Amino acid sequence: MSVAIDDELWSAVGDPIRRRMLDLLLSDGGGTATTLSEQLPVTRQGVAKHLGVLDRVGLVHVTPSGRERRYEVDEAQLARAVAQLSSVGATWDARLRRIQRIAEAIQRSQEG
Repeated sequence: MSVAIDDELWSAVGDPIRRRMLDLLLSDGGGTATTLSEQLPVTRQGVAKHLGVLDRVGLVHVTPSGRERRYEVDEAQLARAVAQLSSVGATWDARLRRIQRIAEAIQRSQEG
């Protein structure tokens, strides 16, 4: 089964800081730019920019919380991302198996 790949989604999770943010949001049940900046080597403004990217691709959703905005991971979108990764992995596994069979056939023909 082939799953369509969302390049914007993968560009968003391609950044190590954003992946770490997702980890923190998942483990803490959500957070704000301030709480995330306290745990990352990035300023609050930098965190806010990264959160904007994650929000645009739907990986987080935002709710106002007093003067701040609280971010939580959208688990359905995260599951979609995981499905895409699994699909890509399965496709590459199949390609590598074909390459291995070809290489083994070439080796057998050279030995015999």
